[in-house]
Amino acid sequence: MSTISRLTFRFGFTGWLLVAVFICHASERTDRVEVVRVPTGGQAVKAMPGSDGTIHLLLNSTDGPRYVKSQDSGRTFSEPMAIVDAAAQKPDLKFEVVDFAIGKDGRVHVAMANNAWQLKMPKEDWALYYASLAPGAKAFSPVRNLNRKSSEGFSLAADERGAVTAWFLSDKLYIMESRDNGETFTASREPDPLWDPCDCCTTSSTYGADGRLAVLYREKTDNERDMYVAVMDQTGAVKPVRNRISGTLWNIPACPMTYFTINRAGAGYVAAWPTKGQVYFARLDRDGRVLPPGEIKTPGRSGMRNGLLALSAPDGTTLVAWKNMDVLGWQLYDANGQPQGGPGSANSQGGGAAGVMLGDGRFLVFP
Repeated sequence: MSTISRLTFRFGFTGWLLVAVFICHASERTDRVEVVRVPTGGQAVKAMPGSDGTIHLLLNSTDGPRYVKSQDSGRTFSEPMAIVDAAAQKPDLKFEVVDFAIGKDGRVHVAMANNAWQLKMPKEDWALYYASLAPGAKAFSPVRNLNRKSSEGFSLAADERGAVTAWFLSDKLYIMESRDNGETFTASREPDPLWDPCDCCTTSSTYGADGRLAVLYREKTDNERDMYVAVMDQTGAVKPVRNRISGTLWNIPACPMTYFTINRAGAGYVAAWPTKGQVYFARLDRDGRVLPPGEIKTPGRSGMRNGLLALSAPDGTTLVAWKNMDVLGWQLYDANGQPQGGPGSANSQGGGAAGVMLGDGRFLVFP
């Protein structure tokens, strides 16, 4: 992990505020998007809905990563719960949430990084850290160092059958797998040694409707920084299906240090990524192939290590959101990839872009 890439450890916390929910107005009113100001001051990283409608939201703060949940569509939230246990807390060591996933029975799985590199701790501490929250539990499990090696670009995916996968970058792209809802993980392995990931970007992953696993990453072969989606069944019996999804080319002799996202959308997926600072998205089929009308350019701009969000409703409506310069922006698109109304925006600290789709097809964003 390069020194430059670690300079993005940036989250802060100034105090908890009351929850306020209001309808966002852009150049045209868009009733399907609501802005929810959660206990901010902590900075929203990612939100996910549970199968029971609970909204799970993770935040970073100067006091460490925090978890809150809402069981009334974002009108109120629980008291914040610490994710890092006392035993993992050491002088000057700071953790941050990188990703999380909801697994079997609603278990919350969390991936974290820390500033061990700044403290010149052993490189095995510059690693992927994991904790989980069991249904009904009053505290997260003790923090575990999953891979014990210098790494970054962490992402998690979980399904309803107890599978959990952790991804990370350490010169190459690696996966670790659990079949017991995160109790144990396999040793790390490369799904394909020929894949050549962009070292200081990230990964994003999710399970599809067919039970296969999809991972989104940026290649660096010949300095062509293209976006690829690989879909695999994890048995090893079938070679992963890999497709390039970015149509706009980007040849640069250095890692652009970008974030991107992929989520399940019907039988396939929806993904969003930046190219040359411009945000694009596409709907994908079950094998990760781009569906018509293809790559769509949004009005969004995104810098280094800024969050992106892409969510699709059952009717094909897609919300794309991006973070840039302490502003969260978004745009709705219809099933044909045409904009619905104008873009919206809200002031938002930190680098995360968090939001969920509700069961009635509305979208909530958390600046």
